[in-house]
Amino acid sequence: MPQTADQHHRSLLNRIARRVMSERGLAPDFPPAAILQLAGIRETGAAPGPGVRDLRHMIWCSIDNDDSRDLDQLTVAEDLGGGAVRALVAVADVDWLVTRGTAIDAHAAENTTSVYTAGGIFPMLPERLSTDLTSLGPDTDRRAVVVDMTFGKEGALQASSVYPAVVRNRAKLAYAGVASWLTGGAPMPAAVGPVGGLADNLRLQNTLAESVRSSRHARGALTFRTLEAHPVFDGESLRDLVPDEANAARVIIEELIVAANGVTARFLEAAGLPSIRRVVRTPSKWDRIVEIAASKAFALPSRPDGKALEAFLVASQASDPESFPELSLCIIKLLGRGEYTARLPGGKGDGHFGLAVDDYSHATAPNRRYPDIIIQRLLKAAAAGLASPYGDDELAALAKHCSDQEQSAKKVERQVMKSAGALLLCNRIGETFVGHVTGAADKGTWIRIAKPAVEGRVTRGFEGLRVGDKVRVKLVSTNVEHGHIDFTVA
Repeated sequence: MPQTADQHHRSLLNRIARRVMSERGLAPDFPPAAILQLAGIRETGAAPGPGVRDLRHMIWCSIDNDDSRDLDQLTVAEDLGGGAVRALVAVADVDWLVTRGTAIDAHAAENTTSVYTAGGIFPMLPERLSTDLTSLGPDTDRRAVVVDMTFGKEGALQASSVYPAVVRNRAKLAYAGVASWLTGGAPMPAAVGPVGGLADNLRLQNTLAESVRSSRHARGALTFRTLEAHPVFDGESLRDLVPDEANAARVIIEELIVAANGVTARFLEAAGLPSIRRVVRTPSKWDRIVEIAASKAFALPSRPDGKALEAFLVASQASDPESFPELSLCIIKLLGRGEYTARLPGGKGDGHFGLAVDDYSHATAPNRRYPDIIIQRLLKAAAAGLASPYGDDELAALAKHCSDQEQSAKKVERQVMKSAGALLLCNRIGETFVGHVTGAADKGTWIRIAKPAVEGRVTRGFEGLRVGDKVRVKLVSTNVEHGHIDFTVA
């Protein structure tokens, strides 16, 4: 399929995304009942009251992608002296307007996630909610569920609590701008200066995040750097797939969110309420991880060991930073996928191997993930001293459904991304590329190339290839409609 300047790539990819979502059991559009409910929702001023604290005086800010409007969380920090720091994460109170059992809630419960494709975003909640009424946008009072944490000078969590509050976003910031400023590569973002104390607060958050990160990785949390690509359009024409880069601002949000998600799981356990946990089980393909490490002259123990794997990853990043993203992707695939499981009070279960934690939930993105809305309802019940709004069997069924739909959404996102890659590569049949094997099983062998950042299938010469192998391949065919990019070993 030749690529021409006047092609409407965006609309083509949007159509493909809609078809693939329907094939995977995801609804690309909101049902009439949800649209009718949305029309009847009126914005009501968020105000503190019984059981709802007033934290509007704090210098909250959001840090997200440049074009993000569905702002799920705000952060702020406070220096307590003696090396101790108080950090708060405010999470949008979606449950306040999306009542359980309503048509909008039913649609969110069916899809369970927003779907981010190269052909457009298919939000879990109507945009009037997720980008406005339930988004923590700037200069607006909003209801939130706050995770309040105190860390010691070594980045260890010392105390925590969870409660409803009213907050106000003082500055909408973007990862790239904040990161460049923190590392001295660019001036202060324009939105920071007018807010008294915000510059110092961001520096404090940055220092705390680095400390928390070091503490977490010392316990065996794993260091990864993956190059998740996003499409770049010129009008309607797709021009490139560009990887997102890690930076200091992303570390702030990642570390505070990881900490907050651990706090919420333990808060529900302490309250005697069930929860949905996010788990990554002990890897079953550890032997292949050992082989990959051995190929790089690094010895791993025969049994899964997070601290040893982290040492290998850190050493690999230092010795070969250019190929570390490909190694990260290979190891992530061998670790296995994350999933949701129900945990009853006092019960035992798997933890999160990659984060080296036993207690972990998803609670900080309720505008785009349904498990986070479930956790939010449980947290609000716990804070009010109420019983669980969900039965045990119901929670287990919801956890499984959310896991299944998440995998369906990821398959949609990958397939549409491959359709985008096929658009970019359709005029390059016969060229050779160097990539890394990211999947090798009976169902096929897959390789990831760097430019453009896409995966394709190796259809000939794949015998003996293993995940992690570096190989030169030749592009033999593409199919935009079905997202096929086929290579043979060169």
